[in-house]
Amino acid sequence: MGTTIRFDQVSKRFILHHERARSFQELAISLFRHNDSSREEFWALRDVSFCVEQGETVGLIGPNGSGKSTALKLVSHIIEPTSGEVKAEGRVGALLKLGAGFHPDLTGRENIYLNGSILGMSRRGIARRLDSIIEFAELPRFVDMPVRNYSSGMVVRLGFAVATSFQPDILLIDEVLAVGDQSFQAKCLQRIAQMREQGVTILFVSHSLDTVRRLCNRVVWLDEGYVQAVGPADQVVIEYLGRVWKDTNIRLLAEGDATGRGRRWGSREAIITKVDFLDGAYRPSRAFQTGDALVARIYYRAHQLVRRPAFGVAIYREDGAHVTGPNTVQSGCDIDVIDGEGVVDYVIESLPLLPGRYEFTAAIYDCNSVHPYDHQHRAYVFEVQPGAVAEKEGLVYIPCRWEHHCD
Repeated sequence: MGTTIRFDQVSKRFILHHERARSFQELAISLFRHNDSSREEFWALRDVSFCVEQGETVGLIGPNGSGKSTALKLVSHIIEPTSGEVKAEGRVGALLKLGAGFHPDLTGRENIYLNGSILGMSRRGIARRLDSIIEFAELPRFVDMPVRNYSSGMVVRLGFAVATSFQPDILLIDEVLAVGDQSFQAKCLQRIAQMREQGVTILFVSHSLDTVRRLCNRVVWLDEGYVQAVGPADQVVIEYLGRVWKDTNIRLLAEGDATGRGRRWGSREAIITKVDFLDGAYRPSRAFQTGDALVARIYYRAHQLVRRPAFGVAIYREDGAHVTGPNTVQSGCDIDVIDGEGVVDYVIESLPLLPGRYEFTAAIYDCNSVHPYDHQHRAYVFEVQPGAVAEKEGLVYIPCRWEHHCD
């Protein structure tokens, strides 16, 4: 098995122009002045080195602006490196921006022939694949309409069908599976799996880490143009998620809680002064992973003696889905009286929430949960990041096991 793609100390620089000449006169003057104040160097990649073996599927992951798409464009020779060397052995098929090569005035059928010829296919070879392309794209009724009249979804379907129908040696995929409906995405994944089995080398960019884990043998993690890690997909994805979790936690702790977030009501004989989120070691944290311990520490001040209060909480997903809403009375934590300042901890030993942003309600009521002393509705925020739990669909993770019985 030989190397199909090789990056050898590759760097790529772009020049960013913050001011543009508005006339020919301004352009001429700027040429004589040599004013560099409006020019900025941006290095999309810095000394990047990695290899992709023949028939291997390798993922590129990292935040926006990390250099992933630049790397794919270098492999496809859309752009050239500033320094270093990029080698790609074989015919390259690129899914960088689906439909970018379509002419709007030509029909879908004409664009299939146009793109096929650009990829080096003969007219006869294109004709042999024409029906399967149209069928995969689900466009038999519209294939003879000008592409300008297509919806964005129709363009995506046709672009994917064309790009994957001509059997490249190397397939470059840039986030195209994030578009289209669920059924189309499933078809795309099945088509990619078939190409893997046929020995096509795939370099895959996606923010869907589950898809990266499922499709890729190895992963290259890029950040600000530098390689952070190269290795087995599960290992590198876990390292990347750890960095994301850490950065998210730092950002949320710095933000604090927005003044005026949510709604607040109550008679105020007792009030909630703040809520802190803590991890299992009782350290401040605003980002957690599924299965982590979470402590919501509720600080209160009673302006007068309040008998048998009920402290309650509620958790909402950011889209408004109500997850839970317990209180101290229902949970058997009887508080006889509060007077002055104190704290109440709401402790979750193993957080069942799946990844997302969540809003937290804290409240003090009478023991019958009828009279509100202070109700701060969806006033605090924390985030749950992906962790070791594979489940991603729905609101919560429910531990379970599967059993198979046969006669």
